[in-house]
Order: sequence, then structure tokens, then C-alpha cells
Amino acid sequence: MAETKGKYPLQRLLILLVVTGMLILSGSMETAMAAENAAEKGSLGFETSSPNETIFKLANGLNVYLIKDTRFPMVCTRLYVRTGSSNEKERDFGISHVLEHMVFKGTTTRPKGQIAREVESLGGYLNAYTSFDKTCYLTDMPARHWQTGIDIVRDMAFHPLLDPEELEKEKPVIISEMEGNEDEPTYRLFLEVQRAGLAKTPYAHPIIGTRESVNAVTVDSLRAYINTWYQPQNMLLVVAGDMDPEAVRAYVEKNFSSLANRNELKAQAPIEASSLEFADKGRVEIVRGKWNKVYLSLAFPVPGLRDYTSLDLDLLAYLLAGDGTTPFERKYRNDLRLVDSISVSNMSLSRVGLFTISAILDADKTDQFFTELVRDLAKFRIGDFGADDLARAKFVTEDDFDRQSETLNGLTSWRAQMEFEMGGRLGEANMRKALRSVDLAQIESAYRDYIRPERVSVRLLAPEKAQIGDLAAILEREWPKASQGTQSAAATRAKGRETIELENGVQLVLVRDNTIPYVSVNMIAAGGNALLNEKTQGLATLVADTLSDGCGELDRVAFEKALASKAQTLGAKAGRQTFSISASTPSRYMDDLLALMYSVVTAPRFEESEIARAKKDMQSARIIRDDDSMSKLVAKLWPSLFGNHPYGLDALGTEKGVNAFTRDDVVRYWKEQMAQPRVLVFSGKFDREKALAWAKTLPKASAKRVVVEAPSWGRDKELVLHVPDKNKAHLVELWPTVPQTHPDAPALTLLQAVLSGQSGLLFSKMRDEESLGYTVTAQNLTFQKAGLMLFYAGTTPDRVEEARKGFAAIVQNLKEKELDPALLEAACNVIEGRYVRSRQSLSARGGEAAMEVFFGLPEDFALQQLEKARKVTPADIREVVRRYFGDPYVAVAHP
Repeated sequence: MAETKGKYPLQRLLILLVVTGMLILSGSMETAMAAENAAEKGSLGFETSSPNETIFKLANGLNVYLIKDTRFPMVCTRLYVRTGSSNEKERDFGISHVLEHMVFKGTTTRPKGQIAREVESLGGYLNAYTSFDKTCYLTDMPARHWQTGIDIVRDMAFHPLLDPEELEKEKPVIISEMEGNEDEPTYRLFLEVQRAGLAKTPYAHPIIGTRESVNAVTVDSLRAYINTWYQPQNMLLVVAGDMDPEAVRAYVEKNFSSLANRNELKAQAPIEASSLEFADKGRVEIVRGKWNKVYLSLAFPVPGLRDYTSLDLDLLAYLLAGDGTTPFERKYRNDLRLVDSISVSNMSLSRVGLFTISAILDADKTDQFFTELVRDLAKFRIGDFGADDLARAKFVTEDDFDRQSETLNGLTSWRAQMEFEMGGRLGEANMRKALRSVDLAQIESAYRDYIRPERVSVRLLAPEKAQIGDLAAILEREWPKASQGTQSAAATRAKGRETIELENGVQLVLVRDNTIPYVSVNMIAAGGNALLNEKTQGLATLVADTLSDGCGELDRVAFEKALASKAQTLGAKAGRQTFSISASTPSRYMDDLLALMYSVVTAPRFEESEIARAKKDMQSARIIRDDDSMSKLVAKLWPSLFGNHPYGLDALGTEKGVNAFTRDDVVRYWKEQMAQPRVLVFSGKFDREKALAWAKTLPKASAKRVVVEAPSWGRDKELVLHVPDKNKAHLVELWPTVPQTHPDAPALTLLQAVLSGQSGLLFSKMRDEESLGYTVTAQNLTFQKAGLMLFYAGTTPDRVEEARKGFAAIVQNLKEKELDPALLEAACNVIEGRYVRSRQSLSARGGEAAMEVFFGLPEDFALQQLEKARKVTPADIREVVRRYFGDPYVAVAHP
């Protein structure tokens, strides 16, 4: 989170009043420059580990972070609970804060007052705080009393007494605190912009709650809240200072390992700031009161802490009003003298953020100031700032980061914040690298996406009799809202996937993910085996293997050096009916990657020597494949099932066929492949306009998309492969089913999840109970025009027939009896876990988007299939087994 510094009392006080997850950075100018140089060389420019730090997790899920720092004879202990006001239900608003108060009223082992007496009598400090996203219990103790500090936070979090009489006594105290806060105009202003800018989100209500909700809290509701959120798996314990990490570790393991979890907690997804809707009514509101000044704020919902767009907005905040040289400070405070103070802040919370422009001024200057301000916002151009301005903003932001470590309690809080919110030191290193790579174009893009007139909420606190003009009319006149189409396009760009049809036949898909400073580029077109026949099989793989072996003026070695020097990747792959090129790069080197990728597409070298090398590689791959019995069986299986259909062609071709290919064949195939319409996907953190401009430069598709028809299944249902001198037999049985878009596909996917895995029916029955095979599993394969369910058993040669009977018995049982609903629920969880794991990388998500657009599938098709699978009943499973599981195709590799 960026915070303006020095002489901005309003914003500084707002930040102090609201404890939130903060982004802050480091060092002297020399340090920043050295880090920048290191980043240029491909380094993260920041230590991703420290010999003075120990991180471990107990069996109950409690994360523990130990930091040895001997600068001061003290130890800081922090116990963070991942829950705060954003986790509260409406009837419980403020309950996190009430609980924080109540833990000081005694625990089951320490009566009221003893906690404070115990800590303070030893020269320690005790406190707690509640924020939107977390609650923290903390002690700062003399080093020799570190055990007491740990005992105290454990007791407070896990053993609060929660006496009903004390609760009733504490409620008026909390309400008094609430009323005192509301008397403070800067706090009251924050509450107003919080409610307006974060409306319809869990962050819209005050952390402290309301009078009604506080009075409604009971001991039972407190215990229910504790049971839900106060679990070891939802906590981070940090101990930092002058201590022996091994002794602290042993103590923590002894005293925290017995704590148990009570239920499963799911991670909460970020809130799409661009999807929040705002009505025209209430965009501008004035709150009258006994104030002498006007307190004014404009607020815009923006992405949260883990979205690197927040870094762009941090820098924007500094560029606008970060120091005395910035335009808002110069114009409004110094030149026109319209305000007493002006500040700009980007408040980054865990799931969403709030960008605010705030000022304190005299009432009679309000209309002029507001008019000038919205005019400036309307005509904002990043070109008004230079490279020096941006460098200064980055340096100050990094300096703020490192200054947190000046004190031991600051270091403890900062390192905990990075561990709890950003993925530790590696996450911080990536964040710093992302910050250093931000350019002015990125900042302008973030401004266009989020700082928009239709998304602003304006709130004023004004003296009771002050004459304030029609600010809503001024806003509409000076900064009119964009058309509905423009608003929709901006929201789409900011939110996620945007699809654009280009005149050159390219379907451009833009998938924003600003959580990591990298870009993945996926290009996919019809082709691959679909452009081949029995005689030319293998040619698509040969082209894919040599496509990135040099382009333009770069031979293979120079090409690989160009990629490696900027940590980039680029490769091609030929599939059964597609041909794809995939690349990735740090966001800062996107221009270099696109230039290289364009050269690959339009001017591949296809040198004779590289083609010859690729042929040898393919021959080696065929030999290695044949050395593995199962791989050899699979290679024989596809042509036996599908013949000369693209699904049946061998990607590696034949030795004779591949050796006969010439450079002319390679060039001719590539021209035919490039004539196909294509889908181009950018995913990650990228410049939209650059991506769009580059996509338009690609050669125009000149051919109609090659269409792959549904295959005809082979008549011979048995394939036997003799593999002499092998010890293991491989059995495959499979049944033709349906493509992925068929209504029965979700049930078949669910069935596969029931059958496969170490807890699946196949493994538990045939491996655990009957010992019929070392490996037993099922796969459900779906293509655009076909599908199949496959059972596999790796067994001994003498037990192949028994394994076949085992398969048959399981199928027959599935036909006769309905499965336990609990098995289907567990299988849905398996599918969900597989879905989440498979989509972690940018390239995976980009590839998913490319395939969805290419095959005409809806966005998030796999997720939709999962939701359909959740509605499948045991009767549905029995029906699909009866429908599709007749006489199987059988393939055996037998010694």
C-alpha cells in the first residue's frame, strides 16, 4: 500500500486508523540502483532466503516463522489469525473486534487483569488489533522472557474465558470507542468512503461494527466465531528477536501441536473490482456536522494486494501527490492555495482495494477545487510524467519497504505480512521485481481501467451552514461517464478475459492476471496431424521441432541465447488436430519476446543441419519409446483404433517416412499451417495495446479451417503385442464413449474419478484386496469428435486373465448396483482438486483459454463441467455404464 508522506495529515491519519495489509519497499539510492542492475541480469535482486530465519509447519497446520535478530535484547511474538471484519456475517458485524477486547478479560488459566500484570511486570508490552482481513495478538518481551510472550498469545487466542457479565460490561466501552472515532472527521470520512467505494463487498462495514450489532453479540456467537476461524490451520505464529531458534521451535512444538482443527476452511477468492456496480444516485453525498473545514474524498474500487496492478496504482498515487514536486501538491496547495492538504492513497486489502484522493480545505473553496480536480482527472495523461518522476516514485516506495525493518517490531510485522499475504521472501522478491519493471504505459493502463468517472464515489464532511454547489453536476459536466459500451469494454479488460476478432483471421484473447509479473503467449491453429496422411505422418512434429531452431538472422545457438538472457521460453507442438506455439517472458521483456516470436512465425530458418538433427532426435525417441513396453503398446493402440484418421497417425512417424522428408517438405507444410485461422492468447501482466497491435501484424489466414470429422472405430477389438525379455505385462481395456460436449460427459468424468486413484474402486479392489496388479487406474479421454474410457493394469504375465476378470466384475457391479452418494461427493472433490492444480501456471490458464476459444467452448468450460458433475446421481452413473460399457477393446503387452 502506498502512503503519501510528510505533511499530509489526513491520509496519514486514515492509514493509522485502519490497520491493513501494507505493501512497502527499501534501501538507499545506491541499493535501489544495484537491485535494478541485478534484475537486469535476470536476478530477483533480493534475497529469497535468510540463514537467520526458520519456517516450518506443525502437523495441525499452524505455520511458524522464527527470525533471529540480536540487535536488541528483546523478542517480539505475533499470533496472526486469518480472519477479520471481512469474514463477518451481517448479524455479527464487529464480532472480531469484540473478541479482541474480551481476551483481555481473562482466560481459563489467567483471571481478569493477570495477563497485563504478568507481561508488564516483566517489562513487556501487550496488545492486539483487528483489521479487515486478520486479527493479531502480540507481545514484545525482554529476551529472557520469550516463553512468557508465547504463552500469553496462545492463551489469549485459544483459551479466552468469555464471561457473560464481562461481555455486557465491555459493550458500552466499545460503543464509546465507536462514538469517539465518529467524532474525528478524518475517521468519519473514511467510514463514508469505505461504505460507498466498497459497497456490496464484505469490506463495506466498519471494523468496529455498529451499535446494534455490537449489542447483539453473545458468548455463544463469540464461541461460534472462534470455532469457525480460530484454528491452527488458519494461523501464523511469528517469533523474532534475540533467541535460540532451536529452543523456540521445541517449545512451540510442545505447546501448540496438541491444538486441533475443527472444520475445513476454503481460501477466499479475490473480489473483481471491475465487476462492482454503482448507481448514479448517491455518487456524491454531503454529510453536515459541526466541523470548521471541508473534508473531501473521491474513492475508486481497485484490485487487492496480490494483484500486481496494485503496484501500478501505488506508483500512480505517488506520482500525483507523493511529495512537494508532484502536480496535485504544486497546483492545489502551493500555486492556487485551494487546500490545506491533499493526498492520494492506494489501500490494498487482501481481496480488493480502494484508491482515494482526499483533501482538507475551506468551505468557500470547495466548488473551485472540485471543478479543477475533476478536470485534471478527465484529461489525465501519463505523458505529463517523465522517467525521473517514475524512478523517484519507485525509489521512495522501496525505501518505505525497507524502513519497516529498522525496529524489531517493525521487522516482525513486515516479515509476517510478507509470509501471511505474499508468499514469503520469494513472493516479496517477485513483488519487488514487478515494481521495478513497471513503466509509465502500465500505470496509464491501470488508470484507464480503474480511475473512471462511472466508478467514483464522492463524500464530503461539511460545516452545517456551508454553501456547497452541485458537485454531482460538476462531476457530470467536467468528467462525463463513458458510453455503456466503453464501460463494458473497460470492465472486461480489467476483470479477465477479453476476446477480439481481427481482420487477419486471428481471434485474440486477453486474460489478465496481474498477480505475477510474467506474460504467457499461446498461439493455436487447426492443423497438426489434420494436415497429414499415412505417408506424411511425423512431418508436423519435425516442423515443430525445428521451428524454434533459428529465425531471421539468428541461428539456433544465437536464438537460444536470446531467450536465455531474458529468462524467456518459446516452443512449438503438433497435436492430433492442432498446431501450437507457446512462449513466456517476464513482463518487462514482452517487446523482445514478441519481436522474436514474429520472426519465428514469419522467417523460420529451417536449416538443413537442424532438420537432420531433428530427424535423429525423432528416431531416438521412437527407439526409447519401443524400449518401454507400455509406451510401445500405446503407440500401436491409436492406429489400431482410428486407422489413418488424424487421431490414429503417429506423431513420430516412421523411420522411412521421416528420413525421406526434405527441407521443401518442411517449408511447404509450414506455409500450409500458417494459412490456417488461429487463436492467440495473452495471459498474465501485459500491455493490452501492445498485444493488440502485435496481433494485427500477423500474416492473414488465407485458408478455411481444416475440419476433422468424427473417426470410425477399428473393427479389430484385440491387440496383442509381444515384448520379449520383459517381466511385466500391461493390460488396457477401453470403451468408446462421447466427446467432451456431450450431456453424458460429466457423468463419465465423475465415474473416472470414482474408479482411479489409490482410494478409487479399481485400485482398492484389484490392488489392495486381490493383488492383481501393481498399478491399476482409469482414464477418461475426450476429444472434439470422440471419447473413450480406459482401464489399465500393470501386472505379472500369469495374472493378465485374472485382471481381465477383475475389470469385468467391477463393470458388472457398476451396472447392477448404484454407487454410494458419498463416493460421488468425494469424486467431485477429486475433480475440483485436479482442476485447481492443473491451472496454477499462466501457460496452463492461457492454454485452457486458447482451447476453449478454438473449440468453441464457453469460458470456464471445465468448471461448468464440474458443476454439472455435482448434479450427477448414482442412478445416472449406473445408466452411463450400461449405455457405454459393452464389449471392450483390449490391448495387451505380453512378455
